[in-house]
Amino acid sequence: MTPRSDGKGKIVIISGPSGVGKSTICRGLLERLDDACLSISATTRARGKGEIDGSDYWFISEDEFRRRIDAGLLLEYAEVFGHLYGTPKDKVAESLQAGKTVILEIDVQGGRQVKTQYPDAEMIFILPPSQKILAGRLNGRGRDDAAIAEERLSGASAEIAAAWQYYTHMVINDDLQQAIDECVKIVESAKYE
Repeated sequence: MTPRSDGKGKIVIISGPSGVGKSTICRGLLERLDDACLSISATTRARGKGEIDGSDYWFISEDEFRRRIDAGLLLEYAEVFGHLYGTPKDKVAESLQAGKTVILEIDVQGGRQVKTQYPDAEMIFILPPSQKILAGRLNGRGRDDAAIAEERLSGASAEIAAAWQYYTHMVINDDLQQAIDECVKIVESAKYE
């Protein structure tokens, strides 16, 4: 197999319920794949402790976010747990033109929006080994109060059900290194399609 000759990169969508390990898997992909980058989402939520604007997220006001929606500057966007999240179109286009593999860590709704614009995007959904383990991971993170953790857990079932309809690849994150290995294989094989 030979690399794509058009110089264009590839989009890889990584989705899954909160607490399943998406961010850790994305970091693992970045360490293992050449010419890969993580798309940085814009959000209206408050910056968390230790988060850096332009590195973790682009933290913007709701007014600015809505202006970007109206101007067509977002590849996808969604409201998640009361906050807006979206992928800046220009940053993704620049990385693709440079031949990079662009990893988008987004929800199922966003994944579907991107797939309509980039039909060759690889869609990988990360599954927990079980609901019980997912609940333990969410509670163990200590980021959310009990009500928010419960809301995230109840939303996980709907997200998983939707993913079975739209995602080509389902990866169970029972063993982190095995899950990363599986995602790397998916991405590497997609580069040569």
